[in-house]
Amino acid sequence: MTFLVLATLAGVLVGLSRQLNGRLSLSTSPLTASFWNHAVGFGALTLLGLVVGGLLVPGARLAPWWSYLGGPVGVVFVAAGSWVIARLGAARTALLMIAGQMVSGVALDWATGRPLRLWAAMLGVALILAGAALTRRPRPSTSVAPRDA
Repeated sequence: MTFLVLATLAGVLVGLSRQLNGRLSLSTSPLTASFWNHAVGFGALTLLGLVVGGLLVPGARLAPWWSYLGGPVGVVFVAAGSWVIARLGAARTALLMIAGQMVSGVALDWATGRPLRLWAAMLGVALILAGAALTRRPRPSTSVAPRDA
């Protein structure tokens, strides 16, 4: 139960973070918003690591080089989210990002041999995409209504 609550809280915080960065990108740019997101986050994480301890562990050198690519991937995620949210809205952006996470999660579970119900995962992705389609903003009508004579 604790993990479910933490995962839900993390999702709420991602949505809030996207909204805040989206607002900042409207005033600056997506790149600038992403920079400040990571700079402030780095400062907060460094302070937390110094207070709590365990920031620099001896085993860090044993990790494969590619395990550190999460940082650059995170930069792309934050910058893309900051740019997209101002154009698609918070709900649609969140749904599409979640759909992308579901697709990659299913693919990674399948590729690593983790047990999964593929039909259920694909149904989940389809429902998320249907939700994104339902949140689509209607286009303004370009047709002219007929006049009464």
